[in-house]
Amino acid sequence: MYSHHDAKADTAQHAPEKADASGWSASLYNKNASFVYSPAFTTYVLDLLSAQPGERILDLGCGSGELTANIQKIVEQKEGGIVVGTDLSSSMLEKAKANGVKHAFIADAQDFELPKDRPEYPEQFDAVFSNAALHWCKRDPLGVLTSVRKVLKPGGRIAAEMGGFMNCVGVRAALHDVVRSKGRDPEEYDPWYFPSMEDYVKLLVTAGFEPTHISLTPRLTPLPTDMYDWLNTFARNTFLRDFSDEEASEIMREVQDRCRIDSRDASGKWALMYVRLRFSAIRKPDEGVQ
Repeated sequence: MYSHHDAKADTAQHAPEKADASGWSASLYNKNASFVYSPAFTTYVLDLLSAQPGERILDLGCGSGELTANIQKIVEQKEGGIVVGTDLSSSMLEKAKANGVKHAFIADAQDFELPKDRPEYPEQFDAVFSNAALHWCKRDPLGVLTSVRKVLKPGGRIAAEMGGFMNCVGVRAALHDVVRSKGRDPEEYDPWYFPSMEDYVKLLVTAGFEPTHISLTPRLTPLPTDMYDWLNTFARNTFLRDFSDEEASEIMREVQDRCRIDSRDASGKWALMYVRLRFSAIRKPDEGVQ
């Protein structure tokens, strides 16, 4: 059994790096989750976007900006090309700018407008891109798409990848069980929205989009270290936000122990089965809104 002494040791060994007001730390994210923006895992969604020189593209939930900077290089090959990043995290945007992203602003993807004090931003974009961000929009997933529609030109496109139905199903179930055992309702804390293809097509159509591609793709995702560090990056300041450091450490260690049989191989390497929802869609004319 995991002891009180072990919890103190883990809290010290895996001391959480300082997060911003949104709960994110760019340095922790880069350390434990660089696979999110790795070429091996982003080629497909970038191909869906198919950015072109001269285009105006909004990157919704740009994080630390590695992909944003790559798209920026493409569109700036022709006059008028611009990429604007958005993220809820000031820590992420600070890192994105350090990575060469020229234009970015803080925004909640579920309800955002373009800043009125930035005349260099286009009023409408040719495309909106998003990678590994929209599954954090549990409060109002339809609000994401209605906000996107407002900033897209008629006929403009969105291309995105996010967590989909059955994403990280083992670790999520373990989190629910352990949090429930602590006398809390896990449904109130769970920050993730992992829709099925059918559910997301309904959202796209309701928001006035014509889907052009949608797929649900299982993806084995090796972890850089162990499950504890993954949880410390993605769950500590979200799912476990109201627990003390010591309580959270105990929960994360217990979840890791529960997941060990399915998520760690004989050599000690950890992995998770991600399931990614990839989609692209075209903004219909105004009269096409349901």
